[in-house]
Amino acid sequence: MPRPSRYAPDTRPRRDYWADEAACRDVEDASIFFPEDFPGAEVPFVAMEAKAVCWRCPVLDPCRDAALALPERHGVFGGLDKDERQVLRRREQRLARKRAARLRKENADAPASAEVAETGAAGEAAVEALGAA
Repeated sequence: MPRPSRYAPDTRPRRDYWADEAACRDVEDASIFFPEDFPGAEVPFVAMEAKAVCWRCPVLDPCRDAALALPERHGVFGGLDKDERQVLRRREQRLARKRAARLRKENADAPASAEVAETGAAGEAAVEALGAA
């Protein structure tokens, strides 16, 4: 079988990009996804309208994951506005710090617990000897 040329066009089927199926692509006024650009009193209502589009979107989860992974500082993405995304990021950072502290503590205690396990049999024998005496 001949080896294909590296210059041959790539005709393999490509996986669809999740954003191609997003509901926000069909919205006539995409500015609703950036409610900060509207006058102050309208911001909550515009944000609710954008979130309503997001909530019926078939790719809500990948969109939300992408918005949380990237530093999107403005707009509504994945059904979350900038403040909601910030709260989720801070919560995840707090949980990561707690996990890291717990792992550090477990690793610091590991040598001590290994010593206790090694001397445990000897300690039990000593307790039995005292109890028998």
